[in-house]
Amino acid sequence: MKTRIFIVFLILTGFSFSGLATEPVVKNEPQMEEIPASEKLVVLWTSGDKEVAEKMVLMYTYNSKRFDWWKDITLVVWGPSQKVLVENKDIQDYVKKIMDQGTAVKACKGCSDMYGVSDKLEELGVEVKYMGEITDYMKEGRHVLTL
Repeated sequence: MKTRIFIVFLILTGFSFSGLATEPVVKNEPQMEEIPASEKLVVLWTSGDKEVAEKMVLMYTYNSKRFDWWKDITLVVWGPSQKVLVENKDIQDYVKKIMDQGTAVKACKGCSDMYGVSDKLEELGVEVKYMGEITDYMKEGRHVLTL
């Protein structure tokens, strides 16, 4: 009787004898290749100038992905650039095109709260968060381009 209770207990708790095998179990799961920091770019867009946005920041960010100049690209919208983004439809369309390529677009929440544009940035699909992670990007060794 005690043996039956013990077996029922093992079944109910999900115990498996396969874990007791002497040979290791090999899983054929695909391994994600880690992108080295030297292949990662952070474009830190701070300028409130529309021409700088169109002719430098967005053009370089877009083409960097298009021509595979960098394996991982993050565009950070910080400070006055946030107002340019929320107030200009052409700039919004350009940023959308960049996001559609798979480039991460983030905005500093502290700045966007000061400008009162956090909700609008989120509506545009921008990830709004406190950007202390810029420090992490630099410590990690990513390239940071500030415009």
